This record gives sequence, C-alpha cells and structure tokens, in this order.
Amino acid sequence: MSEQTEPVSQIETDKTEGQENTNVSEEYAYLDRGGFSSENFKIELRGLPKFYGIAELKKLMNNKLGLNTSKIKRPKNGSHWLYACFQNDEERTKAIAALNGYYWKGKTLIAEAAKPAPDPLVRKRKQEEDGTQNKKQKEGENKSQEERLKDAVTPYWDMPYEDQLKVKEHEIKNLLMKFDNDVWKIHKEKRGEIESNRKIYNGLSFELKPIEKSPITEGYRNKCEFTVGIDDETEQPTVGFRLGSYATGTVAVAPVSSLNHISEKMKKAVLVFQDFVRQSNMAPFSPADYSGYWRYLTVRESKSSGDLMLIIAMYQQDLTTEKMEELKKQLIEHFGTEESVACNIKSVYIELITKRRAGEDGSKPFHLTGSTHIIDTILGRQFRISPQAFFQTNTAGANILYQSAIDMSQVKSDTTVVDICCGTGTIGLCFAKHCDKVLGLELVAEAVMDAKANAELNGIKNCEFFTGKAESILPSVLARVTGNDVIAIVDPPRAGLHMRAVTQLRNTKKVKRL
Repeated sequence: MSEQTEPVSQIETDKTEGQENTNVSEEYAYLDRGGFSSENFKIELRGLPKFYGIAELKKLMNNKLGLNTSKIKRPKNGSHWLYACFQNDEERTKAIAALNGYYWKGKTLIAEAAKPAPDPLVRKRKQEEDGTQNKKQKEGENKSQEERLKDAVTPYWDMPYEDQLKVKEHEIKNLLMKFDNDVWKIHKEKRGEIESNRKIYNGLSFELKPIEKSPITEGYRNKCEFTVGIDDETEQPTVGFRLGSYATGTVAVAPVSSLNHISEKMKKAVLVFQDFVRQSNMAPFSPADYSGYWRYLTVRESKSSGDLMLIIAMYQQDLTTEKMEELKKQLIEHFGTEESVACNIKSVYIELITKRRAGEDGSKPFHLTGSTHIIDTILGRQFRISPQAFFQTNTAGANILYQSAIDMSQVKSDTTVVDICCGTGTIGLCFAKHCDKVLGLELVAEAVMDAKANAELNGIKNCEFFTGKAESILPSVLARVTGNDVIAIVDPPRAGLHMRAVTQLRNTKKVKRL
C-alpha cells in the first residue's frame, strides 16, 4: 500500500507548489502591466537617527547628494528605517552608492535594494480563497457592509458622544504628560515647581481644561471627498466611501446613506452625481489596473447659506478633446435639472487628474457652471470658499475653536497678531476687531488672494497678508511690527512648522504669547 500512496503524495506536493508559484506570480503581476511603478526601483534605508523630518531627508537626498527620489514611505513617525523609490534602476543604483555608509546626524546609514511589495488586493483574494485570513480580517467579513463602512469612516460611531470625549481627553492628557516629563528631565531648576503644580492639576504641571463640545453631532461636515467605485454588494458604479484602503486589500465602495456626519443635502447631491456616472457608461477608475475614468467627488457645503459646491475629479484616459467638451456640456445640463437645484448645487468644477512631476503643483479644477465660490460664516465674518481653499470642516466647531483662541490669547486693542500659515485668513480675520493689526503669512499664493478678498468682503482694513515660506519671510514680517505686544498664532499643515521659523519665534522678544 505504501508504494501506491507515495506517488500520489508526490503529485499533490507538485500541484501545491505549482499553485503557490502561480499565487506568487499573480501578486507581482502589476509590475508587468506597463507604466511606471515605484515598487520596481525601491531601496531600504536603515540606521536613521531618532529625530529627523521627511522634508529634511528629501533635502539631503535630492539637493545635497543630487539624487532623484520619487517617493519616501515611512512605516511611522520616528522610524529608524524607510523605503525610498526612484524612477529607474540607474537612479536606484546611484542612491545606494551615495547613501550606504553615509554619516548623517551621528548615524551611519545602510542602503540596500528592496524587493517590491505584493499586490495587497490579489493577496487578500488568495487568502479568502485559501481560508488563511487573520482574526481581524475574519471578524470584518462577518460584519454588514454598513457596519464596515461606519468602522472605516466614523470609527466611534457606536460610542456615545460623552464617552468619545472621555477617550479623546485621556489621549490628550497622556500626550501632555509625556511632554511634561520631558520638560522635567531637561529643566532641573523647574522640577520643584513642576512637582508642586502636579498636585494641583491632577498629575500635570498646568491646567488642562475640558474639551469644548461640538454644538452639533450630526450632519456637521462641510466638506467630504467621496470615491467613485464599485459597490461590492450591488456591483453597480457607486459614489461613496471606500471600505478600506488598497493596502488592506479592498477597493470596494459603499453608499453613504447610513452615515450621520453628512447632511441630507450632501447625500442627495452625491446621488445626483451618481446618476450621471451610471448613465455615462464610463467606468469608475480602478486603482488595481489604472483603468476607468471617474475618481472622486468633493462636496463643499456652506452651513450658513446651504449652498453646495461640487468638484468632480476624473482621468481623461483615451477621451479626445472633442469628447471631453461634449462630456462637460452633459455635466452642465445634468446639474441644471430640478433635482440639482433642489439640492442647492450652486457651483460645479471639474478636475482632470494628471500625473504630477517633482516641483509641479498638479492639476487644478476648471469651473464648469454656477458661482466660482460659496460663502460661509464664522463668528459673524463671511468667508468665500473656492475649490482648493482650506476651511475648517466643522463650521460650528470652528466658531468655538476661534473664540477659544481669542479668549485665551488675552488680545488687547494695541496687540499685533501674527498669523503664521494663515491659509485664507479665517483665524486672523476673526481676531481683527479685537486687536490693532493682523499680519498673515501663507505659502500658497491662491490662499493669500482669498485672504485679501475675505478682508475686503468683511470691510476689514487692519490686515495684511504675505506670500512665502514662513521660515523665509517671518523675520521681515516681524520687522514691520511697531508695538510691543505681539501674539503669534501657529496653525501649520500636518508636517508642522519649519524649525527655523520656531527658532525665529523664540528669539523674537516682542512675541509675548503663542
């Protein structure tokens, strides 16, 4: 019997190995589809210092060492290793030669060629077929589409609002305690004062006030970016939110009707555009193979007027100029219907997505129909909102945020307010009636134009706005200050304020409060 069963066992083994090889080749098939993939020319960079910034590392690589990195992928902030991607093998080889053994910030770097990552979408499908998903994946599969969507978009959806505030307050306190401990370690002369204050302020050396609640907890979002994709239940083109990221192995999109942070008006506008997508017979864009046209829909809503702005983003792909012009006409006609008017859709833009090259700003929205902007109100001030303008996504929350900043700053009639990374001027313009002068700094020229228009819209005369990098123009702006009471407001993008700007603020004796 053993002689008969042995060959069978061998055949099964060969079959399994063949399946594994097929699975592996499918997971890397995306590399051979044509077109550029950063995964083809990737390096792993190890031995990085404890403190560094991505912008700082890019400057080292691209400016000082003359490399041409197209993307840097770091697993988390402060990680001692990361991936850097390049345009071709020659550039990758040059990078390895330049970086391997390079001494930077007290550390010797190690650079090696890295293998491309498997396609997460294909890997997940194989895991489902083989039944090899992990516990978290299996739990997700047992949930309804609606529950998975809520988990992805509003992770605290099943927690009472009061409990949400407690969780967030606990996280903030832990973060501040870490900061407090760092101050204790560095400033030995202040340890007695810190320890004394900790007995008063429940473990912190300063007072932490309770979180200011949002006055509304439903339909509060004034801006949402919806993905155009395929609903995994109906298999229909759908405008909604992704159930997960591509990295987690899903590109499915679910409808937004069950989500409570979006207004009913915004939901109706989404359905109006969804009708057009389905009637167009043009497929949604697929991140798996880069085919298809429709990518996403951004909806902006004025909470004061109820007006909506829509920005439709798509890939032109093989559409001729003539076909694109015809499509634009169809969109204008579609958004002129009674249904669109009932939703208060007052402004429509289209954005043709193009591949952005290093140093380029990327594609910009083109105005299709209606007004060029909508207007919303914060603390009695009106602000025009253009497609790419930054505006707090919770208008009611912004009223509380800005009023809190005004109250805590102890601003006086002779105070000069320096608003760093001012965007469209919302914070500074809300301060304007309480102070002598507002000086705003902003990198994006279009935002500065909006800030000046907002000042004019509100009849505000004591504000000036300047274009440039904060670290470059801050000294000259501060030199314009004549008074001795200066408040600096810092509300930078996620990357944070440049260290040079921080140093300049610390060295400016006129700045009394931050």
